[in-house]
Amino acid sequence: MADSTTDSAKVEPVDLTTQALARFNKLIAASSFIEQTLQHQAELLAVLTQPDSLTQFIEHGVKSIQLTATDDAGVFKQLRQQRNAMLSAILAADILQLQSISDSLVQVSSLADNLINSAYHWAYQQLELQWGTPQDSKGNKLPLLILGMGKLGGKELNFSSDIDLIFTYPHHGDTIGGRRSIENQQFFTKLGQKLIAALHQVTADGFVYRVDMRLRPFGDSGPLVLSFAAMEDYYQEQGREWERYAMLKARVINADTRYTPELQKLLRPFIYRRYIDFSAIESLRRMKQQIEQENRRLNRKDNIKLGVGGIREVEFVVQTLQLIRGGRIPALQQTSLLQALGYLVSEDILTEQDAAELKADYLLLRKVEQALQGINDQQTQTLPQDAASQQQLLTSLSITDWPTLTADIEQAMQRVHQQFRQVIDIEEDVEEQDITLGRLLWDSDQNVDELAELIDWLEPDEAKQTIVLLQQFKHDCQKRSLGVRGRQFLAKLMPHLLFMLQQQQSAPVVLEQVLVVFKQIVTRTAYLELLYENLAALQQLVTLCTESGWLARHLSRFPMLLDELIDPAQLYQVSTKQDYADRLRQQLLRVPTDDLELLMETLRQYKQTQQLRIAAADIRGVLPLMQVSDHLTWLAEVMLEQVVDMAWQQMAARYGEPEGFNALEKGLAVIAYGKLGGIELGYGSDLDLVFVHQCSSQTATSGERQIDSRQFYLKLIQRVLHLCTTRTNSGVLYDIDTRLRPSGNSGLLAIHIDTYGEYLLREAWTWEHQALVRARVVYSSGNLTEKFSQIRQEILTLPRDIAELSTDVQQMRQKLRQHHGAEILDLKHSIGGIIDLEFISQYLVLAYAARYPELYRYSDNIRILDAVAAVGLLPNDQVEALQQAYQLLRGVGHRQTLMPATLPLAEAAEQAQQQVAVIWQQLFSD
Repeated sequence: MADSTTDSAKVEPVDLTTQALARFNKLIAASSFIEQTLQHQAELLAVLTQPDSLTQFIEHGVKSIQLTATDDAGVFKQLRQQRNAMLSAILAADILQLQSISDSLVQVSSLADNLINSAYHWAYQQLELQWGTPQDSKGNKLPLLILGMGKLGGKELNFSSDIDLIFTYPHHGDTIGGRRSIENQQFFTKLGQKLIAALHQVTADGFVYRVDMRLRPFGDSGPLVLSFAAMEDYYQEQGREWERYAMLKARVINADTRYTPELQKLLRPFIYRRYIDFSAIESLRRMKQQIEQENRRLNRKDNIKLGVGGIREVEFVVQTLQLIRGGRIPALQQTSLLQALGYLVSEDILTEQDAAELKADYLLLRKVEQALQGINDQQTQTLPQDAASQQQLLTSLSITDWPTLTADIEQAMQRVHQQFRQVIDIEEDVEEQDITLGRLLWDSDQNVDELAELIDWLEPDEAKQTIVLLQQFKHDCQKRSLGVRGRQFLAKLMPHLLFMLQQQQSAPVVLEQVLVVFKQIVTRTAYLELLYENLAALQQLVTLCTESGWLARHLSRFPMLLDELIDPAQLYQVSTKQDYADRLRQQLLRVPTDDLELLMETLRQYKQTQQLRIAAADIRGVLPLMQVSDHLTWLAEVMLEQVVDMAWQQMAARYGEPEGFNALEKGLAVIAYGKLGGIELGYGSDLDLVFVHQCSSQTATSGERQIDSRQFYLKLIQRVLHLCTTRTNSGVLYDIDTRLRPSGNSGLLAIHIDTYGEYLLREAWTWEHQALVRARVVYSSGNLTEKFSQIRQEILTLPRDIAELSTDVQQMRQKLRQHHGAEILDLKHSIGGIIDLEFISQYLVLAYAARYPELYRYSDNIRILDAVAAVGLLPNDQVEALQQAYQLLRGVGHRQTLMPATLPLAEAAEQAQQQVAVIWQQLFSD
């Protein structure tokens, strides 16, 4: 295939027959991408306009990729030009109706296989020359096996799609025959990186494929390549149901006869169970709920993939049945959706009619998707709104008018959604409730006094207040644009709400809290429908509003969280830190990596969702106090890790990477102070952070827009702060306070770890050493955690004059109290409050850590006080009193956040503060 390029702005169809000219005009009318490709590869003109030549060209071209260049730039150019030429040919055959859409999808997938394999073999040979050949212990040459996931794995690839890949190699060992031997893991990591660059990097000729590696074990935080043994360990010990679902489509792109069967044998037991897999059903139900929740939340009306009844729902129907039945029926173990659909019929799992409808509707949607993406070579599944793009799509599909096309699509999606709803359908077992009174209270025009008499479970004044609240809400609704369906659902929903309040004999304050939420969702029919169709979710809303005004306001600010109320078992489920990371990874898999706005919104929605779950478990007593802070801390750590990884990817894409560092070894650490450092985070806590790195090089970064490597880290932290603190529809992710860094607001946002240590040793004030007591690393790569620990130990064990230290601590405490103007009932700043407790711990660490290393081992107050008791600095009874006071005051603090209007400072908390004040006086008087 030629490399010639043409810079002309317009393709000139020379020497074409009348028929060929008509075909040419149709092609460029349907696809701007074909026109652009012809501008750079004019020799394709004769091929694309002659059906026989076009068919032969595709048949030969998808299987034969020729890389004759010797340097990176030349190889990159050939890969991209051949990709563009072949995709133009496949799309031309579609537009000219020379083939079916199912044939077209196979061709696009075969082309991808061969482009990936060509790039793989080239990259392997390049690295082999430098590092030698990776071998096992018996001297066998080892390959890197490339697992194609999703539509690539099923040979159903989109025209313009990301490709989801996983890299794995058979055995550990070392390379042999190169200038220097390295471990196989290193070789294959370099190979994976080089392969990704060959495919993913955007040049003047575009890109080959956007490569997404997030489906690999541990996602972005995991190693780029894994050995077979490591893959097996991960999937046996940590594999999740959604990963089983994803693995259904896994196919080895560069299959061989030796290692591919071994890998397939290793993965099969994880994917398929040898029995009807009811264990997966609950997880699949939740996945189904997530799909429906996403559709409600994002209202993807014109999205033929992700919208209601879209391509994703067809995939869910087929893959769910495969996952549940595939262990018992090997014929279902197919990566191809269409092949699996055929076997579902032959095995009497789907009827012929259902399968035929599903297949026809799926192929229609895929045909539209193919044509849609072929317009501009863009990964889109949303029907265009502008007339020009609509006409291009109609031309590509040979359809005359837009209403006909949209009607066909709408009918297909309705049929798909019907079948989607039937798969593992969740039966609603809601008993018929006696809602007569509730309907009367909502519909009646009687006066307040008359209606209040019907509410016999409340005192007269409370009954009147309830009716007033109800009528005010109804009056407000009449002034707002609810629409017919909205008013219908509200009229059906309100009697159920009133019945639930009657059952709980709730006071007016609960109705008021629920109506805070209703006022925000009343014009959004989807949420009213959600609560009416899921009365258990309405019951959870009433329960949470009964317990917490904060939660009511939280739900009103972020109505999307109502989806979380559908499944109470999930709502109150206690998670682990790994669960938080896994759920976030799974959620981000559905977000394009280049859609920054959606990524930021997704992070915030995820945080709000998990924080709701923590608060719900807190007020229901599922989580004790200490664990509430643990969970809020774990959640913040997981979010920070994701934000740092995202920021690095964005900066590296723009500037390249600093010398000696990469996405896996960033040379960066995030040090948490304060509540995050002390594992004592509250619901509304800021994050006190300091960022350190170990980049000493002044050389430029590796990208086209080069900057000083140390400047890279400054921009990286600015990006981290932007990702965290920018306000979107779902608020900020976290407020970040960086004032504890060396030199405060005048200091650099990112400093070298050695500079950080020197500052603390030479220039820091006593209060900065106090803050260091509660500091710990929450994100790190390389050996920075160890370096920080050494610095922290050195500073905290410095010899200090006890009297001078006592004076400094007391003066600092007084300044804080004056600054905050602490009131008598202030949990944190008043005498005997949380700050006094923290200062007692910090003082004892700074005063005695040189003598007792146990004191600085941990950053949280409870374990510091344990150490204080163990070394005898305070009597056991005083330490227990401090610990109990600390837990009590923090518990009251949590409750005041959740119910600030209803919870006064408890008498027990006042007594606790008095005990703390006595110990403070004794300690600092002495």
